[in-house]
Amino acid sequence: MKARPFDALRMVWHDYPGEWFEQDVNGPEEARRRIDTFRSLLRSNVAFLLVDAQKLLDNTGEEERYLKSLMSNFRTGLLSIKDELLEDGKPLVQFPRIWTMALSKADLLPDVDVYQFRDLLIDKVGEDLDELRKVIAGLIEASDALSVGEDFVLLSSAKFEPDKIKVTERIGLDLILPMAAILPFLRHVRWSQATQLPRKVAESLLSNAGTLAAALIARKKRIPARVENLLSFLNSDLANEAAKLAGDKLRKINTDALARHDQLTATLTGFRMSLDSGEREQILLRSRR
Repeated sequence: MKARPFDALRMVWHDYPGEWFEQDVNGPEEARRRIDTFRSLLRSNVAFLLVDAQKLLDNTGEEERYLKSLMSNFRTGLLSIKDELLEDGKPLVQFPRIWTMALSKADLLPDVDVYQFRDLLIDKVGEDLDELRKVIAGLIEASDALSVGEDFVLLSSAKFEPDKIKVTERIGLDLILPMAAILPFLRHVRWSQATQLPRKVAESLLSNAGTLAAALIARKKRIPARVENLLSFLNSDLANEAAKLAGDKLRKINTDALARHDQLTATLTGFRMSLDSGEREQILLRSRR
């Protein structure tokens, strides 16, 4: 049991205050903290860009007023710190490659499912999303390995009523950990199989893919984190089997892992099942690219 890769999965939440996208910093100390905080985000695999449901309600019929302002704030906020983020002007290798659009306070819009949320954004600010993607792509190396505004999720911490808060009626929060753990693995493998990525980018994206793949399908084999082995791994049965794992086989691996107390495999397969469930419930919409 000591040989099992329990350290293969670590979750860290980084929060970048929204007001730093909306207004100038107040003095050099806050400017430094803004840069330091954003640099901490660069270790992330998934970023969530929040769209406030209350502000959509405040702009009913003119949602583009809020949404265009929001996208502009994201875009100009990133551009304002670009020079500080890039070392010698060189594109970044380590950077969040999946930028998910998330509807926060989704309980305020109970009749809106994830497809309607996506359609609203595409209809009102589709071009703005494209411009945001271009800005983010301008920060990184291998911009083909990038997804901005292709994944959508609904989030709510509780159902709020005038006289009570129902904390048990949450939406989408149980998908955050599965999205952070599983989406990068699936997407990075897919991108690497479809695109000839630079060596250092492939190494950064896939350094832990072998361990996760082996855990997903309950194999004990571990893949060394060297790009030569990783490239071989991409064409292996292990990679393809783990990436395509679904349905009855996924549920059986999860059940068997729980029975033998294999917590890593049980957790990862459970995460994969949660993503499938989120799509069926129209809370989550994943990119097919």
